[in-house]
Amino acid sequence: MPSRRAFLAGILAAASVPRASWADAGDPGYLSAARATDGTYRLCGLTPDGHLVFSLPLPGRGHAAAAHPHHPQAVAFARRPGTFADVIDCATGVHTARLAAPPGRHFYGHGSFSADGARLYTTENDLETLEGRIGIWDAGSGYARIGDIPSGGIGPHDLRRLPGSDTLIVANGGTATHPDSGRAKLNLPTMRANLTYLDDRGAVLDQIALPDAQRLNSIRHLSIRPDGVVAAAMQWQGAETIHPPLLLLHRLGGGAPRLLEAPGEIQRGLRGYAGSVSFSGNGAEVAITSPRGGAIHRFDGESGVFLGAVAVADVCGLGPAPGGFVASTGGGDILTIAGGSVVRTRHDALQWDNHLVSLA
Repeated sequence: MPSRRAFLAGILAAASVPRASWADAGDPGYLSAARATDGTYRLCGLTPDGHLVFSLPLPGRGHAAAAHPHHPQAVAFARRPGTFADVIDCATGVHTARLAAPPGRHFYGHGSFSADGARLYTTENDLETLEGRIGIWDAGSGYARIGDIPSGGIGPHDLRRLPGSDTLIVANGGTATHPDSGRAKLNLPTMRANLTYLDDRGAVLDQIALPDAQRLNSIRHLSIRPDGVVAAAMQWQGAETIHPPLLLLHRLGGGAPRLLEAPGEIQRGLRGYAGSVSFSGNGAEVAITSPRGGAIHRFDGESGVFLGAVAVADVCGLGPAPGGFVASTGGGDILTIAGGSVVRTRHDALQWDNHLVSLA
């Protein structure tokens, strides 16, 4: 049996061994799911200027990923209503674990780590009650399931964490769905989305809903500025003749949300659908993408004033870049956008899925 001194020496030696970081995976700026031209699905790492760092296999179509805050580890989520999420060591390419949704649940394609990386939170649908749940997984114990908490609404889609805290922000989209009914919305007569702030034990810290006129706007995707301002992209579930705002801004404890929209015909061109949302790298701007409208809409991050539109076919993924944004398309393009300048990087062998996950 080893002595106490030898035991302590072993602990110190283990602690002194450098842990792998994202630099060991090529220091990517973004993660994105993609479909390759050979029909396989991939999780890819991209440099800040849009070049490929790695391309790792997925067992099926991915949607988004959660990046570990300290280690080169990503959790790649299946597209809703998927039931798997693969944990991948992005430095070695090894799939180290697979999360399976509990019986009677499915994932919504998004998740977020706690600040220390010890826990993973996942958005889930309870197929019996159609209520939203947040699954909790122990990242340090092979991603063992350790519990769940209510999401605060129906159809929780995206999930983020307030910077510098373990406060969770949940985009409860409001639409009840069930795999047996495809992607049909089962509760449109009573639908109401909300944005919910939770502590790590599930207590509601704040919750905001949209005005009655916006009741059929589904809150889907989130971006958080370092100072805690939340931006949310929405998707309209009402009549096609109505063209509501598709972007909101809010702050914990800040009262009613601010709704942003472009003027007249420009807003109508989005066809009621915002795919992704992001603040710019310096936080001065916020933008949404619309694959249906083939456009990116930019707004001032403080005043909310519309700054202009960039026409991009099949654009959806969006993330922050220095002085602007980086965007991805279903056609394989990565675009860096700063003011009126657009720089395009082409990836002929890849079709990017819905989201860019920033590692900044």
